[in-house]
Amino acid sequence: MATARLTDGQVPATPSAVNSTVSLPPVRGKLIAQANLAPYTWFRVGGPADWLFLPADADDLADFLTQLDPAIPVTVLGVGSNVIVRDGGIEGVVVRLMGKVWGKVEAEDGISLSAGAGALDLSVAKAAAENGIKGLEFLSGIPGSLGGATRTNAGCYGKELRDVLVSLHGVRRDGSRVAYRGPARPGTRPEAHFSYRHTDLPDDLIVTRLLLEGNDTGAPADILADIEALQKRRAETQPIREKTSGSTFANPDPPGTPNQRSAWKLIDAAGCRGLRVGGAQVSELHCNFLINTGEATAADLETLGETVRARVMDHSGVQLRWEVRRIGRPA
Repeated sequence: MATARLTDGQVPATPSAVNSTVSLPPVRGKLIAQANLAPYTWFRVGGPADWLFLPADADDLADFLTQLDPAIPVTVLGVGSNVIVRDGGIEGVVVRLMGKVWGKVEAEDGISLSAGAGALDLSVAKAAAENGIKGLEFLSGIPGSLGGATRTNAGCYGKELRDVLVSLHGVRRDGSRVAYRGPARPGTRPEAHFSYRHTDLPDDLIVTRLLLEGNDTGAPADILADIEALQKRRAETQPIREKTSGSTFANPDPPGTPNQRSAWKLIDAAGCRGLRVGGAQVSELHCNFLINTGEATAADLETLGETVRARVMDHSGVQLRWEVRRIGRPA
């Protein structure tokens, strides 16, 4: 059975390649044939999807997947903040959770709030602040959506998604609904396990909604001021105004490791700051970021990343692990 492609690597060909003549299940959202995916990624590169599906809500998503031919691959794109879509595009159906339903954030009792998987991390942090909930400010420093942050256990400023996750809901490739409780949270649901930039959630799970919990209450103005300070710090140290993504490579050591090694320091020591391949460049501001200087292809970016990995390996003996997903077919 084909599964949702949520990990790095090329989507393999199947005997029944999808094209615009294939009959797909009816939907209430939108189905777009041969959809250009470059505008949906922060790098602004990549080929088309055979089909792009924008589900109206979780019921629409589940109904579609239940009826979809199991031989057709499904890929989840998110908001495209941490992905390189290869130049040949993506086979099968690409699912993107976007719109008011998927971005809805609601305060719950006490210091909790629920959010759709398509909600931007910054929006979730601000919504928490506006409701006087402290402890979610770190989300403002994570580019992308909450669903993507869950898949990678994203984090910054000393906290990770797992630290605030109470529970999550999702849909699997066969259309079945599932729910998990956060690490060490009470309840009878299966527990979701996380490690540094990794989760053991099923590869075919599409996260649809989450319940998060802060650690205290406070004055909204004060919490928003803290978020603004974090945003200012990020703008001063990361190339956020460029066509870029989140961090390209995970740090070799998880937080708290004695003498923790940082990916950017290893890249800098290997002489890669400012390195170019075609229209792709290692950022001069922060060398764990790749940028599209204007005319880069996905192949330029991926080749540059692999060149950096090889140089770091030669210089320090450390094999950097991609944090940015690379999906789809080469040109």
